[in-house]
Amino acid sequence: MSQPTPDLAPPLDEATRARGRRLAITSHPAGMTFWVANTEHLPTLLLVALGASEFQIGLQGAFLPGLQLLQLPTMRLIARIRKRTILMLGQIGALLGGLPLLFLDTLTATQEEATVRVVVLAAFAAIAAGLNFGNTVWFPMLRNYVEADRIGHFFAWIRTGWHVALIVYFVSAQQWLRTHPGDFAPLFIAAWWIGLLRMALIARMPERSELTEGQIRMREAVGLLRENPRLRRYLAGVTLNAAIRTSTLPFVIVMMRREIGIDDQKILITTLCLYGGALLALVPMGRLTDRIGPAPVFRMTAVGMAVLLASLSFVDGNSSADYAILLCFFAGFSALNAGFGLADTRVLFELAPAEAPARTLVICNVVTNGLRALAPLVTGAALQALLAEGDGLQIYHGLFLTMAGLQLLTFVPLRGFARNQG
Repeated sequence: MSQPTPDLAPPLDEATRARGRRLAITSHPAGMTFWVANTEHLPTLLLVALGASEFQIGLQGAFLPGLQLLQLPTMRLIARIRKRTILMLGQIGALLGGLPLLFLDTLTATQEEATVRVVVLAAFAAIAAGLNFGNTVWFPMLRNYVEADRIGHFFAWIRTGWHVALIVYFVSAQQWLRTHPGDFAPLFIAAWWIGLLRMALIARMPERSELTEGQIRMREAVGLLRENPRLRRYLAGVTLNAAIRTSTLPFVIVMMRREIGIDDQKILITTLCLYGGALLALVPMGRLTDRIGPAPVFRMTAVGMAVLLASLSFVDGNSSADYAILLCFFAGFSALNAGFGLADTRVLFELAPAEAPARTLVICNVVTNGLRALAPLVTGAALQALLAEGDGLQIYHGLFLTMAGLQLLTFVPLRGFARNQG
């Protein structure tokens, strides 16, 4: 396998790295608000309101991870184009892709529901494509801002910022839907303007250049998987965890809305629990990951998430007790998944060489997200077939118990990642 070109740029000085950390932390709340509003729970609620099938809901959930395949050809551009330029172009593409959502009210008033669903799905796909194009360089840029022994601490703070922003956004969304039931258009309009704000914030982010006379070849990145068994074990564990999350959370919402009859306002409260739980867990989990290493964090979070997934099988109605289980699930699952994610990022950054991290980071993102993109598609198709002939709640309970068993397995390939062994 050909090796990275030796004439790489020198490391960033400490003042530049500090500026990079500040800009990353201040820009990410706007970036993630735009990201989440157009890729996760709000699109699911909109599609349910538009009468989308389980397969269509699964398809929407597959856009963001599946379109990370775009990062492989984009990775080749890093040798020719500055990473900051790629980041900006991706944000511009996502904003252009989201333009139809600004006219959602007009679409729903003038077009048939089936047509609106197609337009909305196309917009979500275009947004996911733009985000993935730009996100190719996000982790490679951050890799050169942070010290190896403070990876968990840094990502705890950067993720704390955007969780606060998402809580503010979804509190506002819940209040809007309380007084304007079913009117999703202003929520997407607000998210679009927040995405535009992000462009101004990332325009000055520094980078350690990976521009070279040669090329960054895809086969070099793929070759890393053949040569590094630790990288393969890492990918096995984190890919399974990501697939479980992607194929479970949207269908918890579908079950709540269609099988139990919980309204949009209460569902958005569970979304607040999702981000509130992570917010409370991020800083202590970041410190814990840096102190004891990733493996113990992987173990405790995998077991905890499995227990919470199994608890969903006890939800069988719209009572206060059922709703309490759901609130506890979203808050607890998010908190534990935040810890898992911090341990994941620490291992990933330890496996990626600081002088040329793009190959390792991009191939890991593509493999993880390319495979997890299949999970919501398969889950949605299976649910659609089963729900046509069986009891809805029992089928959903079976799904969640299956996911609980798989969640326990996520720790098995990750148990060797003890402290300072990346």
